[in-house]
Amino acid sequence: QVLLVESGGGLVQPGGSLRISCKAPRTILSTFGAFDMAWYRQAPGKQRELVAAISSARSINYADSVKGRFTISRDNGKKAVYLQMNSLRPEDTGVYYCHEERSASWGQGTQVTVSS
Repeated sequence: QVLLVESGGGLVQPGGSLRISCKAPRTILSTFGAFDMAWYRQAPGKQRELVAAISSARSINYADSVKGRFTISRDNGKKAVYLQMNSLRPEDTGVYYCHEERSASWGQGTQVTVSS
């Protein structure tokens, strides 16, 4: 298992922006670069869903609901993956989880609430 630590969640008004981060503090640099990373979210009463993914080769895909609003990126030197979220909507509310696909590791999640 890979230790993944998310941060940056919070309360934001509709239309606002937020950037959340995921770091792998115990992973060596070369190993992190080979990871395929993703962000998932889970809203209350709903199943966890894929939001965005970025492979080790930096291939990216997004859920249709966030295309054009969210941007996933990675900084291998910092062993980090980011999710920049713009034009946030109330339906973006949920717990956002970082995921490493090879080891099926999950972070503890960070709460994002979009509300006026």
